[in-house]
Amino acid sequence: MKRIIDANLNRGTEALRVLEEISRFLLDDETSSKTLKLIRHELNALQENDYDELLKARDTENDIGVNIKNPDQRTDIESIFKANIKRLQQVLRVLAEYSPDNAAVFEDLRYKSYTLEKTMWNKLKEKYNKLILENKKLYLVTNSDKFDNDDAFLDAVASALKGGVDILQLREKTMPANRIIELGRKIKLLCAEYGATFIVNDRVDIAYILEADGVHLGQDDMDVASARKILGTNAIIGVSTHAPEQAQKAVADGADYIGMGPVFTTPTKPGRKSVGLEYVQWVSENIEIPAFAIGGIDLDNVKDVIEHGAKRIAVVRAIINAENPEYAAKQFYSIINK
Repeated sequence: MKRIIDANLNRGTEALRVLEEISRFLLDDETSSKTLKLIRHELNALQENDYDELLKARDTENDIGVNIKNPDQRTDIESIFKANIKRLQQVLRVLAEYSPDNAAVFEDLRYKSYTLEKTMWNKLKEKYNKLILENKKLYLVTNSDKFDNDDAFLDAVASALKGGVDILQLREKTMPANRIIELGRKIKLLCAEYGATFIVNDRVDIAYILEADGVHLGQDDMDVASARKILGTNAIIGVSTHAPEQAQKAVADGADYIGMGPVFTTPTKPGRKSVGLEYVQWVSENIEIPAFAIGGIDLDNVKDVIEHGAKRIAVVRAIINAENPEYAAKQFYSIINK
């Protein structure tokens, strides 16, 4: 009995510490941080009251659970939060069952944890998209013009996502709205399958209908504030920029990221003069929000772009039109992350 109590008290305080770090450093949530600290102190006090007996009962060397590997791989804040709040609730339930003298205390703490879960989850969702945006490096902008049918296009998209594309923009300039929505629903499912962020180009209305992660706006599109009013505070909003003043304005307007380009001339932006590597360098030295270099970037010139300060790359033809999009994406991903 003591061995079970000891293991769960340790497990519970560990989970609480992980949750405290999320509340304190990611959410800046003083109220939740205080609640978590209070629960942790109550568990610590119970450990102190029975410290000698709990240590005597502990038998780590012969614990068969030590060698049972956890099959879950938590790589993002969302999964870390879920795992640890559920671990805490399970611990409190076990402690209530095996420590009848303190059952009322553990039950009270468990119900507090349910309220805390809802509060923290809501706040985490407000910031989640922006938090994960920091880790996005390889951005694919779609173009279905070269494909004979939707299935071939979607196969290419899935291949690219499998290869390491971690943010994808549905960009179909000539396609009717109903077709974009139809295609967007399928691409959204693929993004969810591979853990990629799903962005819609230009069309705030379609981004809203599809419940996309966000929208990418051009210089002649809706302003950032209006787009956020429609899509909500959690939406990721990116803005295309071609000059320093546009980048500065995008930051001031509250954009979550910018595109910088076209770095080189590209047929996807006919008539648009390239901004060159100098602009990439300027952005890397002056803009703090995530910035994706875009425009004519391929495997032959991507290293030059990175050498001029780019940490994130957006690609169209060099991935989506590649003979093997997965292989192309893997090559870009490898170069960016070196």
